[in-house]
Amino acid sequence: MNPAAITPVPGGRALGPSELHVWLLPPPPAGHPVPVGELDPAERRRAADYRRDEHRQLYAAAHVGLRRVLSLYTGAAPEHLAIGREQCEECGERHGRPVLLDRPGAPEFSLSHSHGLALLVVARTRVGADVQALPSRATVENCLPLLHPAERQELARLPDDALQGAFARLWTRKEAYLKGLGTGLARAADIDYLGDAAEAWRPPGWTVRNLPLCPSHAGAAALAGGADWRAAVHAVPAAWLYARDAGERIAAVEPGLRAVLRAHDPSAVRTHDLIDTRNRKERHAS
Repeated sequence: MNPAAITPVPGGRALGPSELHVWLLPPPPAGHPVPVGELDPAERRRAADYRRDEHRQLYAAAHVGLRRVLSLYTGAAPEHLAIGREQCEECGERHGRPVLLDRPGAPEFSLSHSHGLALLVVARTRVGADVQALPSRATVENCLPLLHPAERQELARLPDDALQGAFARLWTRKEAYLKGLGTGLARAADIDYLGDAAEAWRPPGWTVRNLPLCPSHAGAAALAGGADWRAAVHAVPAAWLYARDAGERIAAVEPGLRAVLRAHDPSAVRTHDLIDTRNRKERHAS
């Protein structure tokens, strides 16, 4: 018997059709072992592939947290949840987004983790999430050529002290959307526009917005449907997430922040309007 096994809360947590539940999952307290017995063999193999011990521990902890939160929605014990890949409509193989298998009506979810913080989003539609620690200036410069041309133009207009934060917010929107599609970065990052200035250029049928997180990280969620979504952010204390009675403790977590993720931002300005304005100023100055 796994000594760290927890008892799921019966009944599950309600999740409305226009709700997005956001979970912030910390790593375990120092010296606290990660209960890897709740992971399946594939997860344990992927954890073992990390060369650095701290990265192995963070991966394992994020996936234990994923299972413990999903237990709240399904009523199943974390180790009994079968997590696989979405079936490809073209080839029939399973290589798309992670999904819960053999549980009709189970919610959709997406997990991301970066530098000590795991972000999990749960919804009733296909969804993607991404979280990133704020990048260095060198990382930004290396990644700029990968972006959509209009995104590069937007970032080029920013002052230096705003560039890293703006890039992190853009990149998390882009990765969240690609994870929602199920392709990840196998789809080139310059194909889809996820910038701030030209809302009409963004992928149709999707709501892609940044999430309110801590100052050290940027995060975003992408939801299929192109509607407004009521987001509720749940920050789980580490002592609760890894407790023996984690099921009851997670169930008791109340959202600390609520927000509406709007499908469309009416205040956005079209990118080509900004470019035209800049060009007119340049012509006038010459």
